[in-house]
Amino acid sequence: MKKAIQFGAGNIGRGFIGALLSQAGYHVVFADVNKDMINKINEDKTYTVHIMDVECVDLKIENISGVDSTTDAVLDEIKEAEIITTAVGLTILPRIAPTIAKGITMRQQAGSESYLNIIACENAIKASSQLKEHVYSQLDDAAKAYADKYVGFPDCSVDRIVPPVRSENPVDVVVENYYEWNVEQASFKGEIPEIKGMNLADNLMAYIERKLFTLNTGHCITSYLGYLKKYSTIDESIADEKIYSIVKAAMTESGNGLIKKHGFDAEAHMKYIDKIIGRFKNPYLKDDVARVGREPLRKLSETDRLVKPLMTAVGYGLPVDHIITGIGAALHYDNKEDKQSVELQEKISKLGVKEAMAEISGISDKDLLDKIEKSYQDVINL
Repeated sequence: MKKAIQFGAGNIGRGFIGALLSQAGYHVVFADVNKDMINKINEDKTYTVHIMDVECVDLKIENISGVDSTTDAVLDEIKEAEIITTAVGLTILPRIAPTIAKGITMRQQAGSESYLNIIACENAIKASSQLKEHVYSQLDDAAKAYADKYVGFPDCSVDRIVPPVRSENPVDVVVENYYEWNVEQASFKGEIPEIKGMNLADNLMAYIERKLFTLNTGHCITSYLGYLKKYSTIDESIADEKIYSIVKAAMTESGNGLIKKHGFDAEAHMKYIDKIIGRFKNPYLKDDVARVGREPLRKLSETDRLVKPLMTAVGYGLPVDHIITGIGAALHYDNKEDKQSVELQEKISKLGVKEAMAEISGISDKDLLDKIEKSYQDVINL
């Protein structure tokens, strides 16, 4: 039977990628450090994905097992796998890379000529390429040569809202109905696996930036404005008419940059924006604004969901006032339970808004920094 390994048995791993792999006929091995979760998976050998949307559906996921990713047992699984996926977070990729490298070396030493494709399904640009660098740093020359021939690292973009809703069964997971999984076709090694729900993409960067500039941009601006106005969830926040109008306008500004850059059809992209905002309104997800807004330093960095859309639109001479409003709200994110939020507020207190923003984002344009500072002051009065 075909075998897939899903590093990360969290909500995304179980509710999105692992579920698709199971439905495609793979035996899915969830590899994680959470021993309670792994034990429960091995005990039940099944879980339910609760799709909560206009129509609610329960999807039973079977043909699964779990393995402690800190033990050598995971290496035996890697030796037999056809595909490895991850949903662990970008910062964890360097930690799992040595294990994957050991598994590849074992395949090489065993003389395996089976192809292995490794797809990092993280909320980041070119996560698989980043994982590949970490893995290759652990390989000797012979293993690198082997990996060059038999191991692919296709980059991808993933899009599904999977909030941390507690179920009676801790392995069950709640998701929205909508999802996208776009995977770079040219980077596969060997025969490309047939997985329903996996879209093979030629121009992956266009898909990545469409998601980053639309879902991610709108989602985080909704969360930061909602946090400022003391809303608890995304659906509550987007129901506020002022927040809705700012978010829609910001997504339109970022969308206009995308249309210029990638030649998207303008009418089709505006419909895509409306579809994304419709997802924010889903009352079943109860998506917490603090979850969506977490790690503001990352979200305000040069390549992420606020500054990159801003600078792209600015580069084409397009209006960006509402994106700047979103950035102003992000700079107010003050959550003592979020390490990056604490660091953000310390930077602003020490350096001031403009210098802190310049350091975090790499923005050097004085006029832009002035507008961001003004937005920081004005957004309090929304």
